[in-house]
Amino acid sequence: MNEVRILRQRRGWSQRKLARQANLPEADVSRIETGRLRPYRGQARRLARALGVRVEDLFPTDKAE
Repeated sequence: MNEVRILRQRRGWSQRKLARQANLPEADVSRIETGRLRPYRGQARRLARALGVRVEDLFPTDKAE
């Protein structure tokens, strides 16, 4: 499960509510949560702002190894 979904569910928000808060189409939120869409920078910033976190918290990069 990805961080967007985890944080959204912790807030008790539906995908529709997150989409409205982030000014994104609901379908895009669904695709981002399922990994079928990699958000561009603007989308990632809007999601992070809506959820009250940093972009890096939503989309961590694995720099280990």
